[in-house]
Amino acid sequence: MSEYVLLTDSSCDLPDALARELGVEILPLKVNLNGQEFRNYLDERELKSHDFYEALRNGGAASTSAVNPSEFVELMGPMLERGLDILYIAFATALSSTCQNGAIAAEELKAKYPERKVYVVDSKCASMGQGLLVYLAALKKREGMGIDELRDFAAATAPRVVHWFTVDDLFFLKRGGRVSAATAAVGTLLNIKPVLHVDDEGRLINMFKARGRRAAVKALYEKCATTGDNIQNQHVFISHGDCPGDVEYLASLVRDNLHPLDITVSPVGPVIGAHSGPGTLALFFLGDVR
Repeated sequence: MSEYVLLTDSSCDLPDALARELGVEILPLKVNLNGQEFRNYLDERELKSHDFYEALRNGGAASTSAVNPSEFVELMGPMLERGLDILYIAFATALSSTCQNGAIAAEELKAKYPERKVYVVDSKCASMGQGLLVYLAALKKREGMGIDELRDFAAATAPRVVHWFTVDDLFFLKRGGRVSAATAAVGTLLNIKPVLHVDDEGRLINMFKARGRRAAVKALYEKCATTGDNIQNQHVFISHGDCPGDVEYLASLVRDNLHPLDITVSPVGPVIGAHSGPGTLALFFLGDVR
């Protein structure tokens, strides 16, 4: 069985130490903040998450762009040259063209290295939902699963990765077209907090509204309690847009009532955070269905 690389991109929002421990290769995506471009490394070497969210709170403008195929070729080529196969688990196609560009690069590289395998799996996930899928895949790789089996495992597991999240400022969802200007204005006035979900295709869906932040955070826990598949046997992930107090409240609800094996917390990186804003809070776990 040939050796292979498990590759993902930095929208997975995994803690850098965990990604390194698992041996996962990370392609850094890019964000433009106030006219300056930064690469989103998991170790935050170019842009600290707290600094990013502070800039947004102070009126900063952020935008993102997908990695182009040539950048994938530049990263993947040397791996194939060394005789390694590649499995790339990608940011949801419904939210970015990064996966499609990775697939274009994969086809180009397979023509150049016909003896090698280059697989691309659309995670249909975002943030630490993608991270959770990659984490589970990395554990299977560590157990000795081959690249073909792991590709099938990732594709089969992706529909079970459940995402629930809320945001604190509707402006960022309005700017991205997720809510209307009127909804954002009324919601802000009435302290309405949307509770959102990622559907089977990886699209963001506004599911219902909560009155106030604490109610929205509690709703995330309740969804985990009612739709999670044996949470006591799971590793639950939480990501956040610089709101540690809300993280602790959510984590304590999950920990004290559902007793998961572990909870991993990590910031929502700037690639996702540019569209969700400060105060985003998200919970990820496995369910029978999303």
